[in-house]
Amino acid sequence: MPATLPFAAFTALVTFLVSFPIMGLKLVKEGTQLTLQSGTPGAWTFIGLAVLTVFLFQLFRPQIAGATAGLRSRLPAMPSVMPEDEAQKARIERVILWVLIGVALIFPFASSRGAVDLATLVLIYVMLGLGLNIVVGLAGLLDLGYVAFYAVGAYSYALLNEYFGLSFWAALPIGGLLAATFGFILGFPVLRLRGDYLAIVTLGFGEIIRILLNNWTSVTGGPNGIGGIPKPTLPAIQTDPELAVVGLEFGRRAKEAGNVPFHEYFGIAYNSSYKVMFLYIIALLLVLATVYVINRLMRMPVGRAWEALREDEIACRSLGLNRTAIKLSAFTIGASFAGFAGCFFAARQGFISPESFTFIESAIILAIVVLGGMGSQLGVILAAVLMTILPEVAREFAEYRMLMFGLVMVVMMIWRPEGLIPMKRPKLELAQ
Repeated sequence: MPATLPFAAFTALVTFLVSFPIMGLKLVKEGTQLTLQSGTPGAWTFIGLAVLTVFLFQLFRPQIAGATAGLRSRLPAMPSVMPEDEAQKARIERVILWVLIGVALIFPFASSRGAVDLATLVLIYVMLGLGLNIVVGLAGLLDLGYVAFYAVGAYSYALLNEYFGLSFWAALPIGGLLAATFGFILGFPVLRLRGDYLAIVTLGFGEIIRILLNNWTSVTGGPNGIGGIPKPTLPAIQTDPELAVVGLEFGRRAKEAGNVPFHEYFGIAYNSSYKVMFLYIIALLLVLATVYVINRLMRMPVGRAWEALREDEIACRSLGLNRTAIKLSAFTIGASFAGFAGCFFAARQGFISPESFTFIESAIILAIVVLGGMGSQLGVILAAVLMTILPEVAREFAEYRMLMFGLVMVVMMIWRPEGLIPMKRPKLELAQ
């Protein structure tokens, strides 16, 4: 009897116990009653295949591992295609960056409205992933409540507009500043924590913010949320002093006093795609600003300090680095980008509620950082694109989305645990 047989049987049993209530049973409404019935033959077939696959994989795992041992080393590595010369590599990276920016700018004019709207959502998750990458990827602090700062930014714009009439452009820096303040406040209780304990505290913080938004009905609207959030306007260029135009709206009619519709101001036909394209351009500019700022921070002493803290906290302290300042700076700066993303999310959606900021959002953002590569900006951007677009492409498998999500995570941890595009760190090789 193979030594792996007991464990293979156990994992197959766990697979059956997990999948049976989800796929093997279904609730059927009969009048005013709900009855529990057996699933379809297709669902039972799927359960049987899943159990058999898990059993065989665990039973022959040593043989499979031996057969695929050399596969990973033969896979092409992304950094290997770049030249070794640093100056030449920098020039190539600069050219690639400008080509990507050019393609991103041309994209909304050559694509459908739905594609542009989806690309805007991708850019929001890119911004969130880059912000969390500071905390998790660079500083090595596991944060499971990052969605709380996202919610702070979104509700900042919604409440500032509802109670004080502030526009999107006025609320954007305030939303980022408030989210950074909450990140700074969160940093103090977790200064002495790391690993699982840090993850539990940050998870609790995220749930506290969501429950607060849900229960503070008199201010936040509670479960009903806040609607009617105005879209961003384009500041008008004053060519005629007699025209007191404040901003340009992209609707058919202007809703705010002092604003005029975009198409009337320029004397062109109305097109509903203008609004989607304008939101996409704002999101693109925010992402470019995020990438630029983080790149500059990574080359500054604070960025080196984040990496030192991630690699070895004890050695970091022995070098005289202030652990308190390093952790607080990571939480504060990372939270500020989530605040900017949340503010833009509220403007794009026009409606927000606490249900938009559940734990699953934090899990998805963290998965983007892990799948892309801890500390790798290009990897985070690629993972955000994949994690956002693939669920839209496979809409017919929407009910199995989380199952597929977990499967992808397991495959990535086995095949490429360092991420799609791992961060390339400077290293020194000693002569043999």
